[in-house]
Amino acid sequence: MKPSIFTGRYTSCQEDDVVVFIIGMRVNKRWAVHKWLPVFAAMPTMIRELSIQKEHGCLSMESFFGLRTTLMVQYWRSTEDLMAYARGPKHASAWKRFNQKARNNDAVGIYHETYNVPKGSYESIYANMPQYGLAKAIGHHPITPSLHTARQNLDTHKTY
Repeated sequence: MKPSIFTGRYTSCQEDDVVVFIIGMRVNKRWAVHKWLPVFAAMPTMIRELSIQKEHGCLSMESFFGLRTTLMVQYWRSTEDLMAYARGPKHASAWKRFNQKARNNDAVGIYHETYNVPKGSYESIYANMPQYGLAKAIGHHPITPSLHTARQNLDTHKTY
């Protein structure tokens, strides 16, 4: 299904805090497929689960693939939800398999970064785009004259 394009300028809704989780892997030795493929193959099951079972707290995600590196940006409802999923059976099983197969080899690397972003501390603009990124995760609305620039958007939503 082709995503709907929202003509004009939009910004994400900013009623709640959000957690941005970046996760990925890097293939350090391309020829060692038997060492990095199991790491790569662990993700689709978790991605499918998070996409279907919204009660885990993952609001949305986007994936990117480079020549050696993958990157996934996930938007979560809370740090507590993210940590609960990390301790859950799917992730724990995948982490155990990773440690058994790839932990002590330099053929593959993994990384993640977690950012807690309070409401009012983020800004976004989407022009002639489908709902994407943060807007896909938390919704969006048209930009009004009072929210015409990134600075106005940030200043309007600050919470002191």
